[in-house]
Amino acid sequence: MEELVKLQLNYFNSNATKPVGFRITQLKKLESLIKSNEELLNEALRKDYGKGKFETFLTELYVVYDEIKVALQNLEEWTKIKPIETNLLNAPAKSYIMPEPLGVSLVIGPWNYPYQLTLGPVVGALAAGCTVILKPSELTVHSSSLITKLINENFDSQYFTAVEGAIPETTALLEQKFDVIFFTGSVSVGKIVYQAAAKHLTPVILELGGKSPTIFMQDSNLDITVKRMLWAKFLNSGQTCIAPDYVYVHKSIEEKFLQKVSEEMQAMDYKLENDNYVRIINERNTSRVTSLIDKQKVYIGGNYNIAERFIEPTILTNVTWNDKVMQEEIFGPVLPILTFDNLDDVIAEIKQRPKPLALYLFTQDENIKQKVMSEVSFGGGCINEAVMHIANGELPFGGVGESGIGNYHGEAGFRAFSHYKSILDKEVTPDPDVKYSPYTDEKLEMLKSVVA
Repeated sequence: MEELVKLQLNYFNSNATKPVGFRITQLKKLESLIKSNEELLNEALRKDYGKGKFETFLTELYVVYDEIKVALQNLEEWTKIKPIETNLLNAPAKSYIMPEPLGVSLVIGPWNYPYQLTLGPVVGALAAGCTVILKPSELTVHSSSLITKLINENFDSQYFTAVEGAIPETTALLEQKFDVIFFTGSVSVGKIVYQAAAKHLTPVILELGGKSPTIFMQDSNLDITVKRMLWAKFLNSGQTCIAPDYVYVHKSIEEKFLQKVSEEMQAMDYKLENDNYVRIINERNTSRVTSLIDKQKVYIGGNYNIAERFIEPTILTNVTWNDKVMQEEIFGPVLPILTFDNLDDVIAEIKQRPKPLALYLFTQDENIKQKVMSEVSFGGGCINEAVMHIANGELPFGGVGESGIGNYHGEAGFRAFSHYKSILDKEVTPDPDVKYSPYTDEKLEMLKSVVA
């Protein structure tokens, strides 16, 4: 690992990655590599946990393609030097901000979206002009192996390489000094990454998780919004960091809401054989999620098979914050429903807990939209939609507080892997001596007049 980082540092210091033309060529190469291997990528994910090709394209490849498209369209603009006004004290001079790549980057990917959440950050790193060491998740054996093979057979390892392995390999990587580390995963592992980075004062981007709330107000258009919410929840069998984790429904519409949930669940017909549902990643996670199901509160579903890594889409009702399902991020196909009378009470409950990665609000009331958006802190989210903010490549994506540090997508991804140098370029002409010794009361008054 030490030698690999050293080789990439030497390559970066050669300035080979800095020309915009080089970066564009590499991004196009990555795009072509993915497109020419779509069938293999589909098959690998199907082997890992049964994801169908439609969902693989929609939730994995589309997002990566969009990231590359946005970068290619805007990279020349992003890399431009930005002129800044020079203040009177520094005149005559030019001031400007100059973006530069941070250097050698480490990208640690998760298992739940092994293409989107692994290659998406890589696009930002390559666009910024960094070298990349990629560590895909060991839990998605087939897709991680394929990603590693494709990258290592098509890119110079001094520039972009992938390293397979589990905890020992990741630990060895984290012992090295990087210029930036990008991690997507759990809060607990995020803390380990953060501590390792701190030893070298390495900047980090942490994309974590948490319990993302969903709120249905009494004016919600249930015919449209329930379908959107359920799709977002059970996509990837709930194994999505920004999935609705729990739902608050206004008591006045609870009956209608549950009836619409029943209708939509029946219409969607989530089954493995329908290619609209996937297995849980492993038996350990299957056991953990099923332990959150209180059989006395099951409204829909509740069945599971741990050996088959299968959990039926499950809706729980009559849930309170005392229930086990409300004590941790679910990260699976279980959706608890809570009710409320007063929106202020809901906001207070959310604010008592760690800041969530996402929040979803269903209402047509502009005052309520403004109230929730301004009073509750969260990473990002949607109004009258769920999850889909991640599909807009122009919207920065990231968490706040325990749900993450920093963001990416589009220009935010370029910025995440860049440093912006501030430069003052002074003309070589005689200076007013106001800043030079000897200091006098007259000079002090002159300085004060400049800022007055």
